[in-house]
Amino acid sequence: MRVLRTFFWAAVLAAGFIYLTGGTGWDVSRVLRPVRTAGRLWSEPATAQTAGYSTDEQNNIDIYKSSRDAVVFITSKVYTRTFFGIYPETGTGTGFVINPDGEILTNNHVAGGGAQMSVTLSDKKVYTAKLLGYDPRNDLALLKIDVGRKLPTIKLGDSDHLVVGQKVLAIGNPFQFEGTLTTGIVSSLDRTIDTEDRKLEGMIQTDAAINPGNSGGPLLDSHGNVIGINTAIYGAQGSIGIGFAMPIARAKAMLEEYQTRGKVSRPWLGLSTVPVSGDLADMLNLPASGGLLIQEIERGSPAETSGLRGPSRVVIVGGNYRLGIGGDMITAGDGQPITDRESLKRLMDKKHGGDMLELTVYRNGRSEKIRVKLADQPQQF
Repeated sequence: MRVLRTFFWAAVLAAGFIYLTGGTGWDVSRVLRPVRTAGRLWSEPATAQTAGYSTDEQNNIDIYKSSRDAVVFITSKVYTRTFFGIYPETGTGTGFVINPDGEILTNNHVAGGGAQMSVTLSDKKVYTAKLLGYDPRNDLALLKIDVGRKLPTIKLGDSDHLVVGQKVLAIGNPFQFEGTLTTGIVSSLDRTIDTEDRKLEGMIQTDAAINPGNSGGPLLDSHGNVIGINTAIYGAQGSIGIGFAMPIARAKAMLEEYQTRGKVSRPWLGLSTVPVSGDLADMLNLPASGGLLIQEIERGSPAETSGLRGPSRVVIVGGNYRLGIGGDMITAGDGQPITDRESLKRLMDKKHGGDMLELTVYRNGRSEKIRVKLADQPQQF
C-alpha cells in the first residue's frame, strides 16, 4: 500500500512538472522572483512621454528654436609682429544676423582687426566676412557675408526700459561649443567696466552664464528680441555669474549712422591731454577747479585747424614727471564742465565726424570759446 502511495505522488509531481514546462509562457524567473514583483526601487511617470513643459521651459524652447539659426560662429585671424617675426593669432566669438542679406552684429574685439574673418552658419557652411564698420568706443562691429539666399534674422528690441529681475537668455559659442543656450536675469543696469583698451559705460549686468566665445552674441528678452550684445565677463577663468552686455541701443545708433551715411565714423579731435587741478593748477597759474591741459596736437588735425594751442615748454613735476605747459587748458565742452578724460570721452561719444564742438579753454589768464569741426578718424584698428 505504501509503495502504491509513493508511486501515486511521484506520478502527480511528474505530471505537474510536464504541465508547467510544457506551457508557452513558462519563465523560470517567475518562480524565483516572488519578492521583486512587489515593486521597483524607483518611481516613474504614469506615461512614457512627458505630459508637457512648464510655461517657462516652453518659452526657452520657442526662443531658442526661433533664434538659433540666426546666431553665427566667427573666427578671425590677425598677424602679430614680435622680435622673432610675424605670427598669426586666431580668435573666436559669436555674432547674429540682423538683415536677410547677411549683415551681422558682433563685438569689435571679436572682429579682431578685420584682416581675415570667417563666419560659420548653423548649417556648418562657412563664408568669408568683410568689415562694414566698427565702433571701438562701444566695442561694436558690423560685418557682411554674401550667401546668395535670404538668411534668418533676430529682431532688435528695447534696452532703454529694462528692469532688474527680468528674464534674459544668451545664445553663443562658449569655448567653441556652438549654439549653447543659457538663461538668467538682468542683475543690474548702468554698470561701468574697465577693459584692456577702454572703459565701457552703461553696461547690462546678467547672471546668465557667459564664457569666452560668447562675446558678440545676443542677449535676448523673453520675447526673443535682442536687448544686448554679450561683451565681457568678470574674471579670467570663465563664468562666475557676473557677465556684461552692451545695450542694443548703442548698436542701433551705429546702424542708423551706417544706413544714412554709408559708413560708421569715429569723431577725431587730434590732441592728447593730461588732467590738472588743485594745488598743481595753482602752481601753474591755472584754474584750481581743473581741466585738461593740452600736451600734444596732431598735424592736420581738427584741433590744429581750429587754433588750439599745445605746450610751449616742459617742466619737471614730482621729481621725474615731464609736463608740457603754456598751452590751452580745456575746461568745458558744449557748456558742460570737463575735468578729466572721461568727461571729454563722453562728450565725443555723442558726436560724429563733421559735427561742431564748442570748447572752452583757459588761455593767457582768461577763458575763450573755440569752435572745432570734428573730422572722421581713419578706419584702422
